[in-house]
Amino acid sequence: MPSPASIDQVAERVERLLLRHAELQRTNQLLTQQVAALTQERDSLKSRLRAARARVDALLERLPADLMAPAPGPGNDA
Repeated sequence: MPSPASIDQVAERVERLLLRHAELQRTNQLLTQQVAALTQERDSLKSRLRAARARVDALLERLPADLMAPAPGPGNDA
């Protein structure tokens, strides 16, 4: 039969494990929230980047063709 001291030790260890488990659950919940927030921020930034690229492409299409060609000068045979 186990001694009262060993039962007390097991009970103390179980209590510590339960506290650690609760702490890890809280940490996991916070990390899950951070991942969700960062995922939303990433998606928003990707959307903004696509919109900016579309605006730049639209501006480039509006430029006259002769502005898109390299300018004649030293090193450029025109």
